[in-house]
Amino acid sequence: MRALSEPGWLALLAVPAALLALYVVAQIRRQRLFRRFTGRTAPRRWTRHLPVALALCSMALLTVALAGPTREIHIPRNRAVIMLVIDESRSMGATDVTPTRLAAAQDAAKQFADQLTPGVNLGLVAFAGNAALLVSPTPDHKATAQAVDHLSLNDATATGEAIFTALQSISSVGQVLAADNSDAPPARIVLESDGAANKPANPDNPRGAYTAARAAKDQGVPVSTIAFGTKGGSVELDNKQVPVPVDDEMLKHMAALSGGQSYDAANIDDLSRDYQAIQQQIGYQTINGPDRQWWVRASALAAVAAAGCALIVNRRLPV
Repeated sequence: MRALSEPGWLALLAVPAALLALYVVAQIRRQRLFRRFTGRTAPRRWTRHLPVALALCSMALLTVALAGPTREIHIPRNRAVIMLVIDESRSMGATDVTPTRLAAAQDAAKQFADQLTPGVNLGLVAFAGNAALLVSPTPDHKATAQAVDHLSLNDATATGEAIFTALQSISSVGQVLAADNSDAPPARIVLESDGAANKPANPDNPRGAYTAARAAKDQGVPVSTIAFGTKGGSVELDNKQVPVPVDDEMLKHMAALSGGQSYDAANIDDLSRDYQAIQQQIGYQTINGPDRQWWVRASALAAVAAAGCALIVNRRLPV
C-alpha cells in the first residue's frame, strides 16, 4: 500500500478500538464476579479470546479497505515516441561480439521492436558519416524491425548528426500527436554505438555530439546510450587488423548532458538486457491504482476464521 485515497474513513477504526476496550473491561469484571462468588480465580484459556480478536481484526481490515488503499501499478504508455539510433560505422564490423557487433545489434534491435509495448511510436535512424531517417515514428513496430535488416557498414561516425535527425523526427510526429490540443507525447532516443564520434572531430561543434545532447535536453528528450563491444575488438582494413576497442566515455557524457542513462553491453545478452531495462522505463508508466481487493479478502477471511473459532472453541458465534 502506497497511499489512501479516502483517509477520512480511518476514523471508523475508533469502533473496533472501542469494542476492544469494552471487551477488556467486561473480562476484568467477569474475573472479579467469579472470584467474589467462588473465592477462586476464573480459568484462563487464551483460545477463548480468538473469535473476538479475529472479529475485531476483520473490522479493522474492512475499515482500511474503505479508506481506499492504493499501490503503484505499471500500465502501457500509449503515444510515447522512441527513436532507435544505431551506429553502422566500420568499427561495428568487429567480431568480438558474434558474429559482428552490427549483426548482434540488429538482432537485439529487432527483438526490442517485437517486444515493445503496443501503442508506442518507434522510429529508426542509422548513421555513419551521415545520418539517415529509415523509419519515422510509427506504432507499426514491424516496419522498424524490417528496416534494421538493411543496415550496412560505412565510414566515419557522425553521432551528433544522428541525434539531430532523431530530434527533428520526434518534433514532427509530436506536432501531429498534439494536434488535438493534448500535451506532447513523452519521447526518448536510444543510441547504440561502440565508440566516440569523429565527425565533426570536436563534439562541441554546432553539429557535434555534445551539442546535440544539449539540444535533446532542451527539448525534453533524454538520450539513453548503449556502449556495445569489448576492449579487444578489431577490424580488418587493408589486410591489417586494426584495434577498435569500445569507447564509452563520450557516450556516458552524452547521456548525462541530455538527462538520460548510459549502459554498457559486451555481448548480445547484455544488450538484450539493456533494451529490456529501457523498455520498462519508456514503454510503461507508473500510476497509483486501487488496492482494495487484498484488504477486503483479508477482512472476509478473518471474519470466517472468527466464526469458525467461535463454533469450535466457545460452541457459539461471537455475537
